[in-house]
Amino acid sequence: MDRISENIKENIEKFKGTFKGADDLVFRNIKIGKENKIEGWLIFIDGMVDKSVISDYAIEVLFEDTGVEELSLSTYKSSLAERLSKESIAVHDVQEEDSYDKLVDAILSGETVLLIDGENKGLILSTRGWPTRSVQEPQTETVVRGSRDGFVETLRFNTALIRRHIRDPKLKVKSLKVGRRSKTDVAVIYIEDIANDKIVDEVINRISKIDIDSLPGSSALEALIEDNYLSPFPQLENTERPDSAAAALLEGRIVIIVDNTPFVLMVPATIGTLFQSTEDYYSRWPIGPLVRFIRMLSAVLTTISPSLYIAFTAYHPGLIPTVFTLYLAASRVNVPFPAVVEAFLMEITIEILRESGTRIAGPIGTTIGIVGGIIIGQAAVEAGIVSPLKIIITAITTISFFAVPSYEWASSLRLIRFIFMFLSAILGLYGLMLGIAVLLVHFAKLESFTVPFSAPYSGLGLKEGDIKDTLIKAPIQQFKRRPAFTFPKDRRRMRLR
Repeated sequence: MDRISENIKENIEKFKGTFKGADDLVFRNIKIGKENKIEGWLIFIDGMVDKSVISDYAIEVLFEDTGVEELSLSTYKSSLAERLSKESIAVHDVQEEDSYDKLVDAILSGETVLLIDGENKGLILSTRGWPTRSVQEPQTETVVRGSRDGFVETLRFNTALIRRHIRDPKLKVKSLKVGRRSKTDVAVIYIEDIANDKIVDEVINRISKIDIDSLPGSSALEALIEDNYLSPFPQLENTERPDSAAAALLEGRIVIIVDNTPFVLMVPATIGTLFQSTEDYYSRWPIGPLVRFIRMLSAVLTTISPSLYIAFTAYHPGLIPTVFTLYLAASRVNVPFPAVVEAFLMEITIEILRESGTRIAGPIGTTIGIVGGIIIGQAAVEAGIVSPLKIIITAITTISFFAVPSYEWASSLRLIRFIFMFLSAILGLYGLMLGIAVLLVHFAKLESFTVPFSAPYSGLGLKEGDIKDTLIKAPIQQFKRRPAFTFPKDRRRMRLR
């Protein structure tokens, strides 16, 4: 490991060579002490530090330090760097470091490095102060009754938001760096006496093995550490809400925070957790089972509705009531396309409208989606391109998509919908059943950090009562034990007196 030299001129030349061409890097030469002055250099990146902290608690103190005249390595126990860090500099966090690479990383992270002539180590002053976004209400997860704070792009702000919800010394934060060039800060958070050690070690081990230039966000980390990257389904859950992350930690799950992104990851993730929403725990319990049934029904509808339309219209009209069959045939008299083309045409049109609305922010995007859908649907029916029934099915499919609480989970079902449509176009209901069978087998094989993705419906946790908070939402008095699928050390969550 490369160490810094006692010759401050050599050190400064080395830093200038490393940061050559970086005009935002500031080298500030100072003289420490009043009379017997010792040369020192402050190095920091403009825009990433709080300059008032440097001026008031570092530079001003160093100019007035009278202990420098009395300091002699032969007569004083400690070095000047150690004495300044412990007795003079008033910055809240000061660290001594002799590694050149670690000093460079500290500068790039927004810290200030103080080099002193004659010292073979530098001081890292905690002076981070880049522009940040204030804590606001999450945009993607809104609740009628509940906490209004949401994660932001600064990692330490996010860890603090979680600690506000869980004031437990057993809450541990493991800090890692990912990316050879970006050196992105990643925090793995868990409750020591609840989380399973095997799962915690697996998470940390997978993150530590990542070798990549840059980590742009939590979505990239998710793709790099998930069990099966070829699967279309998310094996990690994400959230913008600190209360959701805190609830996951108390269940024995692990939370992963990536700097520069407001979306944190929660592992392990299962089908049961992906159907849960923060709203469930802020409303009366009798509503919970109904809401979750509607979500599951919506997931089924958004996946197989177009496929059923193709299968019944093109292959199995005899399986539907005769009156309805006659109506369907009459409504498609003027439609020039077969049911397969009609279904794909409408689904692709809706996907284009959805994407265009997503790319245009604010009310304009919503207006484009609503107006575009109404106008195109009405015009398509009047022109005889599609039947009225297909418009209704497309509307139900689209609305059902937004009833699924997890966007990644719903997006995966979008892809499966087109695959099922293709199978129905070839084999009718037989193709659809074949696709569903393959999908269920895939769910049975899929894992999320050694935990079956199909839990608790696969059997894991059914005897333990996990069904109380997955298929239904029981009263809070029934949540006496933590979910079994996380294999927590401490299963007991509540003791009623």
